[in-house]
Amino acid sequence: MKAGEEQSFAFRGRLFLLLVVLAYGVLAWHDAPVALVALRRGGLLLLRLLPVFAVVICLIAVVNYFLRPARIVRWLGRESGLRGWLLALLAGVISHGPMYAWYPMVQDLRRHGGRDGLVVVFLFARCIKVPLLPVMVDTLGLRFTLVLSLYILAGSLLQGWLMERLQRRAGG
Repeated sequence: MKAGEEQSFAFRGRLFLLLVVLAYGVLAWHDAPVALVALRRGGLLLLRLLPVFAVVICLIAVVNYFLRPARIVRWLGRESGLRGWLLALLAGVISHGPMYAWYPMVQDLRRHGGRDGLVVVFLFARCIKVPLLPVMVDTLGLRFTLVLSLYILAGSLLQGWLMERLQRRAGG
């Protein structure tokens, strides 16, 4: 990542924080009791989720350290079989960061013979955001979160399979 890109990201983060603080300031000026309730609820939610976020971030960092792009390319090739499908699914779920950051790896995977169906599975499975699962469980419930996550996983496998079928039919 270039130094300019890193600063740009940091600036956007500061701008977002400033906008949130301003929004709370406007709310406090307009209706102070409601602002205090909102701050209290937000603070309690953050305190409850901080330990979970810490564990999840550590797990993701360890996995990303050991799963180098070259290794992923080797495991998701044309002859990867069921292992390739499951690895694409797992890699999509545990990957984090902006989608565009993964495009070079996906391009490298395709250039080295990776299956487009597995690329689709990887990209679609990224809809499950591991760090946000605790928030989702807390706000929407465990059953809803599990069912939605299973639908996303099944949908990513189905879309990858459809991509391969369409490519075979088109002769690609």
